[in-house]
Amino acid sequence: MTRDLTKTATFAALHFTVGFTVTYLFTGSVAIATGVALVEPMVNTVVFFFHERAWKRAEGRTAAPGWKDAPGHPAGAV
Repeated sequence: MTRDLTKTATFAALHFTVGFTVTYLFTGSVAIATGVALVEPMVNTVVFFFHERAWKRAEGRTAAPGWKDAPGHPAGAV
């Protein structure tokens, strides 16, 4: 979980920077760019955290056998 939080925090910093830069380039307004860069990444960061957690849970449930475990494969016949 600590790794997830660290990834989330670095993602938030990058997202804030990109959001501010793009909005500022489009509007020329520091106030609007700051508002957009604060609100949108905060919401997206929360969504990203739960998205990562869902993927980890899904990966754990779908642990399919590897190609070596496939029926008829010489390595699986040991």
